[in-house]
Amino acid sequence: MESPTDHLSRARELLAAYPVVDGHNDLPWALRERVRYDLDRMDIAGDQTGRLHTDIPRLRAGGVGAQFWSVYVRSDMAGDEAVSATLEQIDVVRQLITRHPGDLAGALTADDMEKARSEGRIASLMGAEGGHSINNSLGTLRALYALGVRYMTLTHNDNIAWADSATDEPGVGGLSAFGHEVVREMNRTGMLVDLSHVATTTMRDALATSVAPVVFSHSSSRAICDHPRNVPDDVLAQLPANGGVAMVTFVPKFILPAAVEWTRAADENMRAHGLHHLDTTPQAMRIHEAFEAAHPRPVATAATVADHLDHMREVAGIDHIGIGGDFDGTAFTPSGLDDVAGYPNLIAELLARGWSNADLAKLTWQNAVRVLGAAEDVAADLRTRRGPSNATIDQLDGAGA
Repeated sequence: MESPTDHLSRARELLAAYPVVDGHNDLPWALRERVRYDLDRMDIAGDQTGRLHTDIPRLRAGGVGAQFWSVYVRSDMAGDEAVSATLEQIDVVRQLITRHPGDLAGALTADDMEKARSEGRIASLMGAEGGHSINNSLGTLRALYALGVRYMTLTHNDNIAWADSATDEPGVGGLSAFGHEVVREMNRTGMLVDLSHVATTTMRDALATSVAPVVFSHSSSRAICDHPRNVPDDVLAQLPANGGVAMVTFVPKFILPAAVEWTRAADENMRAHGLHHLDTTPQAMRIHEAFEAAHPRPVATAATVADHLDHMREVAGIDHIGIGGDFDGTAFTPSGLDDVAGYPNLIAELLARGWSNADLAKLTWQNAVRVLGAAEDVAADLRTRRGPSNATIDQLDGAGA
């Protein structure tokens, strides 16, 4: 019988061959918040433990072979401010790639991901988090694609004019007419439609419209943890027909039922101190830590995440699941998945549960690469049949939308 040490050794061997494609990491925003993009002050070439969840030594230790860097901006930013901030986020990812060419390889395609793996470098892709980043402009959407963005999460925590968020009150009831046009234009360009953060109505509308595979870049199972940020079973069950992938997240409040209410209270405490509840600056973390000392936090583990993956595999199938940790985008992480070095602990847990090497290779690497390649194929076909859409939100949703 294999021991936990044996499982961990096997996990590292598997990740050497089929490394993790992680769907979502908020390092760019952390660099904005902490050092205003001064990469000399926070150099990820060295150990940043205690300051960040992410640095190159720990990415290597964790067996990460490709990372979708989130070029997120907060959803209380709007209009041109949101667009400009997104461009700054894209710029810092490009700076990181230029600064660390031996470790990071810019990637735009599935072939680029495979090439980076063959070279022993970490494929670096980008995903925009929230449709507010395009300011209701399909031209801006195409510009983000031209700059290297390969998925867009349709909303973040708040509704936008054309799509409903999971954590806001119903607005347009899913996607508006313009929202459906955004999905069609994403299909035509080759940008993956990311359904993390969106309302269930938005998920269903997007799946009905998209002719390319979708992704959930960082979402878990609602059946295991009943949080609106998670994916219900009926939506997971649609992924085989669509070809998409749901990438499990590690955020405790989305995976551990006991953590949901605790996090709500912790968020209220942050707001009472005049801070945004998603703030992870040193000042904010001191507030969090004081709250945690007075109110012990329910702690998730790698086994908690594995419970979600077991269920998601059962409902969607092994070809339609992946990993999206959300490191540097959350104040708290599970025990054993404290930072980007922790992925072997999750793989070891799944090995202990009987997952095969072939299943794990799909989970860590193959599914995500396949989905990006499929989106490229769909886009190549669509571009032979129609040109760019120049529709406006006023035209499709009515003036004043």
